[in-house]
Amino acid sequence: MINGDAVMDKVFIEKLNEVAKRVNEFLDNRVAMQDNLQKVIYEAMRYSLLAGGKRIRPVLAIKSAEILGVSEKDVMPFACAIEMIHTYSLIHDDLPAMDNDDYRRGRLSCHKKFDEATAILAGDALLTMAFEVAAEGAERVENKSGGIMAIKDIAYCAGTEGMIGGQVVDLDAETRKISEEELRYLCRRKTGALLRVPVMVATDVAGKAKTKEAEYLLEYADTVGLAFQIKDDILDVEGDIAVLGKPIGSDAQEGKTTFVTLFGIEESKKILDELTQKALIACDNLEKLCDTQIQKDACGFFKELARFLLERNY
Repeated sequence: MINGDAVMDKVFIEKLNEVAKRVNEFLDNRVAMQDNLQKVIYEAMRYSLLAGGKRIRPVLAIKSAEILGVSEKDVMPFACAIEMIHTYSLIHDDLPAMDNDDYRRGRLSCHKKFDEATAILAGDALLTMAFEVAAEGAERVENKSGGIMAIKDIAYCAGTEGMIGGQVVDLDAETRKISEEELRYLCRRKTGALLRVPVMVATDVAGKAKTKEAEYLLEYADTVGLAFQIKDDILDVEGDIAVLGKPIGSDAQEGKTTFVTLFGIEESKKILDELTQKALIACDNLEKLCDTQIQKDACGFFKELARFLLERNY
């Protein structure tokens, strides 16, 4: 018999999958296979982009939009642009010059399925197309200045002060032991920036970037972003390769400084739990500002998402 918590988890997973399905449909249609001389690049892009994944980043944008009174169709292009950028970063991370991983999401990495040159170009193509998709979204929204700001925020969070900057610091961290302050700096950029920007694009399109709602949403995203990375650090030690779909123990092999190497497993789990509680408090504060049931339901979804990320095994 399924207990109450299991029923709640099942309901949440169904809701998460419903949103992810709509994201996947958008991506499948927008990055359609082409029958031309360069068709291999579309095949490689689709191979990595449609390989699965939790779609947490677009889900954050879509559910933030619900709280802010923005329609899903208005935020979807920006949400999917972020997911395309995330996928390009994974393709490049797996390359021999970076993390040199042969598997991603339970199957061969893009450069192993195709070749290094094709994988590099597939990543480049996804990054380029992401801004084409975001620009199309900006053309269609009523709040044109908000659409332009969303493109700017995506570029900033994906760039040298965001994800790419974090990756540079991460590569440097492979050559030496880094401090907790440096590790948090790295995490805010490499992982956190692309979990923060989905909220930013929703507030941009809504024209509510300076509101209390935006403040609590960003607090939630930042907290969940750090928790997400700590959970990844823990799974790299305790995870099951069959469930994760990629090798474990790579951090230790590469001599990387992680929350686990700094604090140990048990203390890392304690920090993770504290961050989850902080995210739940941000949701409580946000819910007090909500008027409609749709908004309150989205806050409830975010609470379940924080718990899901805490307890996930992949």
